[in-house]
Order: sequence, then structure tokens, then C-alpha cells
Amino acid sequence: MEVGELMRGLLLVAMFAGAARPEMPEQMLAAHNAVRAKLGVEPLAWSAPLAAYAQQWADHLVSTHGFQHRANARYGENLYAVEGDGAAARPDDVVRAWAGEARRYDYRANSCRDVCGHYTQVVWRATREVGCGVARSSGYEVWVCNYSPPGNVIGQRPY
Repeated sequence: MEVGELMRGLLLVAMFAGAARPEMPEQMLAAHNAVRAKLGVEPLAWSAPLAAYAQQWADHLVSTHGFQHRANARYGENLYAVEGDGAAARPDDVVRAWAGEARRYDYRANSCRDVCGHYTQVVWRATREVGCGVARSSGYEVWVCNYSPPGNVIGQRPY
């Protein structure tokens, strides 16, 4: 192996060291669709372009140790983070946390007690696609999912 090939290989390993495991898209999609199925809402499809968009933001958040939504986002967006030694989550942990907000959503009043927008985005009937990314650094992990079309439209019910 030539030195140039070795360097390219090492660069690729370095670039993807913090990236999601290959099974993450299937697991994340299954977790989302399990929540939606309980409400009779059509399943989502995985979107590679949305996943790339989400991954870019997850990488940015980890590199800055930030945790805020992208400004002027054109898609719906859910964020999740864990911190501490060995910080790591699985797709079902992430979606379970968002779905756990269901107890704060009042369907009849179409309102939230405290935070429930992550849940309503997961189950938003008009949303058709999702793509997610995850980035890690020592002791910090951020998950980002983007949704198209976006949900949480004021005055509309999620399902």
C-alpha cells in the first residue's frame, strides 16, 4: 500500500470515528414508526439528504459543545443530548425520550403542559420523511433528527 492510500484511509477513519453505526437509520426509523403506529399515523420513510443535513448540525453542536436548534431551519428538528463518562444513547432511547412527552400533550385542547413539541413532531401526520445524525466527543453525544415536511404548525393538530 502506498503512503498516499494509507493517509486517505486514515483520514476516512478519522472522519467517521464519531459517526453513527450502520444500523442506526433502520433502528431510528423503526422507533419513530412504532410511536406513529400506535396512533394510526402513516409510517415515515428514511431520507438520506435529511440525514446528511442532520449529521452536519450534530457535528457542529458537538464541535462547539452547543445544544440549540438550527436558525432559520427549513425542516422540523428534534435534538437529544447525553453527557458524562461513556455518554451514549441508542435510537430507541432517543425516540422514547421524545415520545415520553405525550403525557404532556392535551389532544382536545391541542396544547402542551411544559414541553411536548418533540413528541408532536414525531407523530405529525403530514410529515413523510425523517433523517437523523449523531455525533460524539469525549463525554458528549448529540442526536439530531430532521423532518419533512416540518410539523408543529400552529393551529393544527398533529394527528
